[in-house]
Amino acid sequence: MLLMIAQGAITVTGSIVRVTGSGLGCNTWPNCHPGSLVPVDGAAPWVQQMIEFGNRLLTFVLVAIAIALMLSVLNRRKEILFYAIAQIVGIVIQAVIGGISVHLDLKWWAVALHFLPSMVLVWLAAVLWVRVQEPDTGINHTVIPQTIRSLAFASAVLLSIVLVTGTMVTGAGVHAGDTGVGMEGRLNVDLGLMAHIHAWIMYVYLAVTIVLVAALVAKKAPKRMQKTGWLLIVMIVVQAGVGILQFRMGVPRWTIPIHIGLCSFVVGTCAVLWAYGKTRVPRDTPVQ
Repeated sequence: MLLMIAQGAITVTGSIVRVTGSGLGCNTWPNCHPGSLVPVDGAAPWVQQMIEFGNRLLTFVLVAIAIALMLSVLNRRKEILFYAIAQIVGIVIQAVIGGISVHLDLKWWAVALHFLPSMVLVWLAAVLWVRVQEPDTGINHTVIPQTIRSLAFASAVLLSIVLVTGTMVTGAGVHAGDTGVGMEGRLNVDLGLMAHIHAWIMYVYLAVTIVLVAALVAKKAPKRMQKTGWLLIVMIVVQAGVGILQFRMGVPRWTIPIHIGLCSFVVGTCAVLWAYGKTRVPRDTPVQ
């Protein structure tokens, strides 16, 4: 759980870097500035340097949590160990992608490629959280029909498209990530149109999720799946409300960390719901 929260939290701190225009507070990577691993007085506004450098330091906290988790599951089954190792590898890759985006002066597509893998890591951390609670010596059991499983897959695919279009809205938006970059390297599309495309896909995602949860209730799926499904619907609605408010208000800075934080919450909840669809039970447990 701590790893899942930390993965989501670092996306929020990353969004704070963006909205404060601190993306190039450290203008190179892995050093903060040429020849210096740490901020340099006068190289950039001090506040921007500290915000960007602080966000980079959080990566080490994330790595420490992931390593501690991996060490704690060394004697668990291979599936759990795979997810734990994937977290460490993913975090390292994410750091490299972040460094590349800095070298590319925060081109919109580079920033998008930095954000999307974070959502993958949130998803994997959520699945890992479910799997570590299962017995290693048990057997896999699919608790919902394949048709509902396919519907859950469709919901996850739609969520992925929502995330991708969301990065495109950000790429066309007013927050470039650094005060010195301006609108260079931004996505040259109509912001209103891109925001509406993002919203329409989100509405479809919400509709499919509602159908999915209705099917879970109709088929009397395990209570934890039903509760998670209802929670997911509520969070999608809240996230949609924040997104609409954000657009109507002209994308004020304070709304972006909230939107990003809720995004991680939606992804994590969707992943938990997916993981609950196939569980592991002790061998002597009767299955239906």
